Order: sequence, then structure tokens, then C-alpha cells
Amino acid sequence: METIQWITAIAASVLSIIATYLCVRIVDARRQADATIKAKEILRRAELDAENTIREAELRIKEKSIQLKEENEDEFRKIRQELHDRERILDKRQDILDKQAEDQRKLEKLVENTQRKLTERIADTNRRSEELSKLIEKERLTLHEFSGLSQEEATERLLRQLEKELREETGSLILRYEKQQKERCETLTRHILLGAMQRYAAPHTAESTTCTVDIPNDDMKGRIIGREGRNIRAFEKSTGVDMIIDDTPGVVIVSGFDPIRREIARLALNRLIADGRIHPSRIEEIVNETNREIQMFIQKTGQEAAQEVDLFGLNERTVNLLGRLHFRTSYTQNVLRHAIEVAFLSGMIAVELGLNEKLARRCGLLHDIGKAVDHEMEGGHPKIGADLLKRYGEPLEVVQAALGHHEDVKIDYPYTIIVAAADACSASRPGARRESLEHYVRRMEELEAIANEFSGVEQAYAVQAGREMRVLLNAHQLTDEGAAQICREIAHSLTERVQFPGEIKVTVIRETRFVEIAK
Repeated sequence: METIQWITAIAASVLSIIATYLCVRIVDARRQADATIKAKEILRRAELDAENTIREAELRIKEKSIQLKEENEDEFRKIRQELHDRERILDKRQDILDKQAEDQRKLEKLVENTQRKLTERIADTNRRSEELSKLIEKERLTLHEFSGLSQEEATERLLRQLEKELREETGSLILRYEKQQKERCETLTRHILLGAMQRYAAPHTAESTTCTVDIPNDDMKGRIIGREGRNIRAFEKSTGVDMIIDDTPGVVIVSGFDPIRREIARLALNRLIADGRIHPSRIEEIVNETNREIQMFIQKTGQEAAQEVDLFGLNERTVNLLGRLHFRTSYTQNVLRHAIEVAFLSGMIAVELGLNEKLARRCGLLHDIGKAVDHEMEGGHPKIGADLLKRYGEPLEVVQAALGHHEDVKIDYPYTIIVAAADACSASRPGARRESLEHYVRRMEELEAIANEFSGVEQAYAVQAGREMRVLLNAHQLTDEGAAQICREIAHSLTERVQFPGEIKVTVIRETRFVEIAK
């Protein structure tokens, strides 16, 4: 019984194993079938995708080829059009060349005909000339027979007679025409000068060497002087002028021969009085600001002067020099107004003479430009002005007018004579000039120039009407002993080279400054 059960168990196990194996085989078979179906489906889809990709690529290729074909056709059309245009141009050129060749052939034929006719005429002329020579020779022989003179004697006598008659006639004609031209030139000159002077009349201003500044009260004088005079010393040192504070109520006098310095000092003092803060550092600040404003005013004045006489394109430095002439006087005559007047007079005279009016005005306006810097450079103002104008690119006529308007050099251009005449008209007008201020200014400039010749001198000012020289030295170049030596040398040089009444006090200042800024 147990054996049967054991066999039954074994049989059941075997059956279960077989059944399990069969199930696994069935499942594997189904899986393989599904995998085969999926693989076929994937292959089918891949083939479809490949076909679609191929179709799209073929379409793109066809579109690209069509596009390239169109572009090539457009390019070919352009090339054909260009070739056609060039062919048409070449045809035109060929027609022109053919026409020119035809004209050349006609011209050659005309030249040949003309040359042939000319040859015939030359031959005829030569023949006639020979006949005429024979007739003249025959007549000359006949004349020699009747006169009894040889050919050389007759020729010499005839030439002497002709020379005598021509000399007498020429001399009388020259004297007569010289007299007529002289009378005409004198009349025309008077007419031109009087007409120009009547058409233009410029105002003249006379300036002195001092100016007054009003103050609100006499207490302000003490503030201007400062403790132990430090404010007034700082002001005079910064401006280079002399400040006179006396018993005159309500005013302070600023004295100096340089009008630019005097104007800077006047404006700066007015600002200091209005501001109320008067101390050395503030004085230096206000003076520097005023100096910048005056420089701007000088540039603007020069531009206005050039515009007034209708001149443009001047060099900026030339315009600045013109502006400086506003503060320059010559025998109390304002040099800038004098230059403008000379410019207008020169232009009017040039118009009457048929010359360039604008060039004449340019020559007249710039003829005294050297006076703007004649106290800074060696030589007279004509040579200084000519050198500056040549350096700044002015025409030779303008340079010559500045150099020779006092007739010191050889005159090469008519504008120099015109400017000289206009300058004389402007300067000789009654009341236009006085001589004393010119000599005074020249003396002050000479004093400063002598002091500036010494090494180590930074600035030199002539103050108190030339009775004192204030000299500022470079503290880094000179010691106190060197300053004392320069002081003696300047005084000795002034004694030898300048004639002056009384005496001149020479004050040499050597100062070292150290500035730091606290932040």
C-alpha cells in the first residue's frame, strides 16, 4: 500500500513537471510569436519612415535644384544684360571713333589744301619781295647819285636826324604827361583821402594811469589794508599795481601803467568790497577769477573787432592779440579803435584805387598788432607784428603792411602805402593823441623788461609811477644771498640804462609757499 502511494506520488510529480514544462514551452512560444509580430511591425514602421525620409529628401533636393536653377538663370540674365550693355557701349564708342576718324580725314584734307595754298602764297610773296628789293636798291642807287653821299654816310645822317627829332619830341611828351599825371594824382589823392576821412570817423578814448574804486565807508580802508598791511601787500603782489589809500573820503585809488592789470585790480577790488571777506587767500582767489574773465573778455573783444570790419578766419592767437589792443593806448589813443579806423580807411582807399577791399581792411586792422606784446618781446612793434603775422599764416601783403607802415623798409605791395596813409590820417586828427602817456607807458615797459632779463625773475612790476620796482623771484632757484645780489644788479642796471628823475626803489621778494589739503 505504501509502495502504491509512493508510485502515485512519483507519477503525480512527474506529471506536474511535465505540465509545468509544457506550460513554459507554451508561454515561450506565445512570447516568441508576440516578439516576431512586434519585430515585423517595427520593421514595417522603419521601412515606412525610411520611405518617407527618402521622399522628403528627394523633395528637398528637387526644391534646392529648382532654386539653384532659378538663381543661375537670374545670374545668366544679369550677365547677358551686362554683356548687352557693354556691347551697346562699345558700338557707340565705335561709332564715335568712326566719326572722329572721318573728321580727322576731312581735317587732313583741309590742312593739305591750306598748306598748298600757303605754299603758293609764300612763293608769290617771295617773288614780290625780290622785285621790291630790286626796286628799292635801284631807287637807293639813284638817290646816292643825286645826293653825292655814300650809303653809310646817308644812313648815319638820317639816323642822327631822326634821333634828334625823336629825343626832342619824346622829352616834350614826357614833361607834358608827367605834369598832367602829377596834377591828376594830387587831385585824386586829395579826393580819396578826404572822402575816406569824411565817410568814417571813429571815437578816441584817452586813458590815465589811475582809476578810483568807491568804498561804502572809511572803515573799509582798514580792512583793505589788513593787519600790518598784509592784505594790501597781497593785493599789490597778485595784481602788479599800486594801491593808494589816502585821506580822500569814499574812494581808493588803483595806480598802474598796464591797463589790463589796472582793470583786473579794479574789478577784483570791487568784488572783494562787495563780498566783505578780505584776506590774502581770498584776494588771490578773486584776482585769479577776474584774470580769467578778463582773458575771456579780451578774446570776445578781438572777435567783435574782426566782425566789425567783416573779417573772418583769423587765427585764435591773432584774435587774442586784437583783444589786448583794447587796453593799449598810443599817445592816449585807443589802439584797437585806431586799428579799426585804419581798416575802414584802408578799405575805402583800396576801393577808390580798384584794389581788394577786404585785403586792405585786413592789412589795416592788423598793422599795429605788435603793440599788444611789444613790452614782452625785443624790437619795435612793426617788426614784432610782422613776425607774429607771418607765424600765424597771414598773407605777405598783411605782413608787409605791418612791417612797413612807418616806411622803414622797401615797399613791395601797394597795400603798405595805403595802410601808411590811413594810419597817418587816423593819428593826425586833431585831439586824437597826446604824447605824455605814450612816453610814460614806454618807460614803465622798459623798467619791467630790464628786471625780467635776470635769471630767476618770475615777475616784475613797475609801480608808483615808476618810482618803485617790485620783483618776484623763484624761491627754488635762488637763495636769500642770491636775491640780495640780484636786487643790487637790477638797481645798477637801471642806473646805467634808464634816464629818470629822482630815484627808483627796487624791492625783491623771495617767497616759499607750502599748501596741503585737509580731507
